[in-house]
Amino acid sequence: MTKMTLGTHPQLLGFEQLERLLERSAKSSEGYPPYNIERTAGDAYRITLAVAGFAETDLSITVEDRQLVIRGRQSAEDDGRVYLHRGIAARQFQRSFVLADGVEVGEARLENGLLHVDLSVARPQSVVQTIQIKKG
Repeated sequence: MTKMTLGTHPQLLGFEQLERLLERSAKSSEGYPPYNIERTAGDAYRITLAVAGFAETDLSITVEDRQLVIRGRQSAEDDGRVYLHRGIAARQFQRSFVLADGVEVGEARLENGLLHVDLSVARPQSVVQTIQIKKG
């Protein structure tokens, strides 16, 4: 028996891109920084990332090819500190989230070391299309 994927199933037409998105999101499973995804209303969501130590200027949020990409890079300032133990992560990161059609990114807020990014889902309008059948 052969493995059937979304792109090869005869009744699922045009889902090849969905399969590629699933593969891409499975590859980016690094655990830093930790995050939560919550539903805040019927059609609204919030992604919260723990970004302690990052300033607003150290963070960037972009939407690239239906992916929400959040990057963090702290400025490498050598202020002469000598650490006996350095347990607070100061490394750069990139966290990506695949967005479905109709998902829009709202505002982003940084408070108490948590970055909140609000998302909303636009309801698609129902469209009924009649196809004419031609003879012969």
